[in-house]
Amino acid sequence: MTILTIIQARMTSSRLPGKVMKPVLGEPMLGRQIERLRRSRRLGLLTVATSSDASDDVVTDYCAGLGVPVHRGSLQDVLGRYVGALEAFGPADHVVRLTADCPLADWTVIDEVIALHLDSGADYTSNTVDRSFPKGLDAEVFRAELLPAIACATSDPYDREHVTPFFYRNPDRFRIEQLVRAERHDAVRWTVDTPDDFAFTIAVYEALYPGKPAFDSDDIWAVEHALRG
Repeated sequence: MTILTIIQARMTSSRLPGKVMKPVLGEPMLGRQIERLRRSRRLGLLTVATSSDASDDVVTDYCAGLGVPVHRGSLQDVLGRYVGALEAFGPADHVVRLTADCPLADWTVIDEVIALHLDSGADYTSNTVDRSFPKGLDAEVFRAELLPAIACATSDPYDREHVTPFFYRNPDRFRIEQLVRAERHDAVRWTVDTPDDFAFTIAVYEALYPGKPAFDSDDIWAVEHALRG
């Protein structure tokens, strides 16, 4: 089974503009996330889908330096951008969707989601719809052949912006699986949408990265408890 991983990234975030290139211990946040994702055993080809807007030239140039392939498409139609990335970097059997605001991503959790998807034969698998993981450990996997079909099936702006809602908003049409943990942490934020989120990310990296670059979720929990109680 071939897997194509697509990270969506753009500079024009409304709440924290330019966040994907904000430095985390001297390296852009996007680069820190890619560093963590490269430890995965299942992600396959790792790519970035950004927009054709001039503001995202910096994302394209940075990824080129990392050796990460980039597809550029519509700023607003992210679903269409994913279809373009699949056409550019496929063929593939499955697509993993990730977002570039998760510099604390846990590659072991992502690998669990992929394993569940492949073992179950699902059309769509995630740990986000029935959320038990902290925000920022998100992973979604779906059969690649379905991506062009859903792009043709929906013109809903919400579907076009968020790529995958058409799957879980139509559970009668797709086989859907969810990776769920008994202990629920759905209110915990390990993603970066706000200055406070970014400050927490910096604190985690400063506490953990110098001594253990491959820090895991257990290590992050230790920082979480120390800083937030």
